[in-house]
Amino acid sequence: MAKEKTNYCCSECGGVSPKWLGKCPHCNAWNTLIESMVESAAPARNRFASLAKTATVATLGDIEATDLDRTPTGHEELDRVLGGGMVEGGVVLIGGDPGIGKSTLLLQALDSLQRSGRSTLYVTGEESGAQIALRSRRLGLGHSQVKVLAEIQLDKILATLEATKPDVAVIDSIQTVYSEQLTSAPGSVAQVRECAAHLTRAAKASGVSMVLVGHVTKDGSLAGPRVLEHMVDTVLYFEGDTHSSFRLVRAIKNRFGAVNEIGVFAMTEKGLKGVSNPSAIFLSQHAEPVPGSCVMVTLEGTRPMLVEIQALVDSGGPSPRRLSVGLDKDRLAMLLAVLHRHAGVACMDQDVFVNAVGGVRISEPAADLAVLLAITSSLRGKPLPKGFLAFGEVGLAGEVRPAPRGQERLKEAAKLGFSVAVVPMANAPKKPIEGLTIHAVGRVEQAMEVVRSL
Repeated sequence: MAKEKTNYCCSECGGVSPKWLGKCPHCNAWNTLIESMVESAAPARNRFASLAKTATVATLGDIEATDLDRTPTGHEELDRVLGGGMVEGGVVLIGGDPGIGKSTLLLQALDSLQRSGRSTLYVTGEESGAQIALRSRRLGLGHSQVKVLAEIQLDKILATLEATKPDVAVIDSIQTVYSEQLTSAPGSVAQVRECAAHLTRAAKASGVSMVLVGHVTKDGSLAGPRVLEHMVDTVLYFEGDTHSSFRLVRAIKNRFGAVNEIGVFAMTEKGLKGVSNPSAIFLSQHAEPVPGSCVMVTLEGTRPMLVEIQALVDSGGPSPRRLSVGLDKDRLAMLLAVLHRHAGVACMDQDVFVNAVGGVRISEPAADLAVLLAITSSLRGKPLPKGFLAFGEVGLAGEVRPAPRGQERLKEAAKLGFSVAVVPMANAPKKPIEGLTIHAVGRVEQAMEVVRSL
């Protein structure tokens, strides 16, 4: 709505003054300024408009709850992380190290969506259209009909979204987009927050499924204001070593699906392809059992995965080192103290190195028991039996606590051919699992005795 503004106009020369004066500042005539109301033009865009239309107040019981319609992306692993596919009006923020494969995966997903009959738009602010075309030819998508726009100005991007009305749009990346309403440079906190807010508002109003690509900082977290992650519906992180062919996409936040769900991809000459059996990646191929190796079953979202935990114990100096890769570093010192106090295994003068094979990161405490058994196996130089696995949280009192969804973990292990398992007593199944011998323990010393007897 236009606003009215008070001005003073000279009846002699027509000059305008913002306040009343006895003499016109333009023609120097006296007593000629007359008060007048001037309408100022309405702003083209309201920066502080709400993200959704205003609704009436209603009780929860009266609101009709309907299932969300999802659009599969054509990549099963990506759909798993998203919770089943793209949601109409949903905004996804994906971040990762440079060159890890974010643009490649999104270009492949857009091509699959376009081939299934969905209209798509790829907005690039870091590359030209010719560079995108070259990448598509390397991926075998030379005849793709995905629409590409090389633009970084917010108003032009919003105008294109309104004109083309795509079902799915990708903004690569949000740090390159800028708004002329702000004087700061693209990539600044104000620009990122402002542009993300307008793009999110446009997605909610038009029903466009939008993906924002974000840069990351040195420690791997998303660059820009923290409010950016609160603003979107889903936050995905691209993980993995750029020197390895495997990539992990992890859901940190998801309003439409499970959190901490992961998708596993392999980088090939034709782009990223989903890995249907990720446990094979995280298990080393030993011809015979070796000391310091113990397999555990971890949960990543809704998926149980078998991961090999490797430990190396070697004689250290006066200040022995404790180093863990893929596991909680602070928890390793605590586990070594529990191992000494309750199981009588001392590593005070030893260097202890622990690693999760395949570059996976395990954040759940269910890896505690497998870590302790791997350390003990390396210290004594005695390998664990073939087909052996263990999982369970270890407390400071030496007790072995249960892990969530233990039945699913054991069934996954039996399916992959494992025959012996040491698990917490509360995770012992009521019915035996075919091909799997289960030893339920309540304390760390009991687990050590079971391993010695095998």
